[in-house]
Amino acid sequence: MLAMVPYLQAHPGIGVAEVAADYGITRRQLLADLNVLWMCGLPGGLPDDLIEIDMDAAESEGVIHLSNADYLSRPMRFTPDEAVALLVALQAVAEMTTGPVREAARSAARKLSEATGQQDLVWLSVSTGDERIRETLASAIDRRQRVRLTYDGAARGVTSYPEVDPAEIQMRDSIAYLQAWSLERQDWRTYRLDRIADVALTGQSADKHGSAPELPEGWFDQSNGEVTLELAASATWVVDYYPAREIQNHPDGSATVRFAVADPAWLDSLLLRLGDQARVRSPEGVGSAAAAAAREAIERTETLFG
Repeated sequence: MLAMVPYLQAHPGIGVAEVAADYGITRRQLLADLNVLWMCGLPGGLPDDLIEIDMDAAESEGVIHLSNADYLSRPMRFTPDEAVALLVALQAVAEMTTGPVREAARSAARKLSEATGQQDLVWLSVSTGDERIRETLASAIDRRQRVRLTYDGAARGVTSYPEVDPAEIQMRDSIAYLQAWSLERQDWRTYRLDRIADVALTGQSADKHGSAPELPEGWFDQSNGEVTLELAASATWVVDYYPAREIQNHPDGSATVRFAVADPAWLDSLLLRLGDQARVRSPEGVGSAAAAAAREAIERTETLFG
């Protein structure tokens, strides 16, 4: 509705049907939105503060006249935080998809970067494996085709060749996984895309096995959004800036602190900032993403600057 205001100001007397078509909504929805806008405006709520719309003309003549909204003379713009969030989401879509969807995501991200001045400020690190393998799997899923994987398991040096009916590619903690029905095990199995060395079509159609199960919950889901950190004395400033659920101070100035975590990304950022001044006490698995990000940043720095 806020985007509609500058549009209507720039097109006085425009038809109701034309506006509804431009915004992809029904005439009934458009009139309902206009009735809401009619009661909006600047603080105070006096007649001169509110947006003026000739609702009689809109309902009976099918034309829209809007005025007294010069403070909304142009469409709203993204804030830097909103732009960065959208760029990250678009990059994730581009990494996880193939074909027209991927190209559309890349194009949108490029245009958004140029429009907001966020070029080269957002770098998304995800592990989605080889692009050719990802495209082959996506095509096999769409066409319901059975495939044979060349898979390097968790035990490095051990390669298997499972024959599977691929069902879905899912993301968990910045890592892409293939959910597939194993013909050998007669059950659902999960395969990391970055460990799939090759994919071969068998020429057979995949059977129906129902919906693929969701990936197991990560530490954040299982911990009710809490983390306990051991903070060195030089890092106890953290409790002055972020609310803690429990603090245990130690004689040497260090502290054991239990924090509520609303977003794992915030915790990763904090751990990267604190470095060796903080140690994760619980739950298990916390900090691995931050450690991986630190290693990757060091590798990128060494590559760029030697």
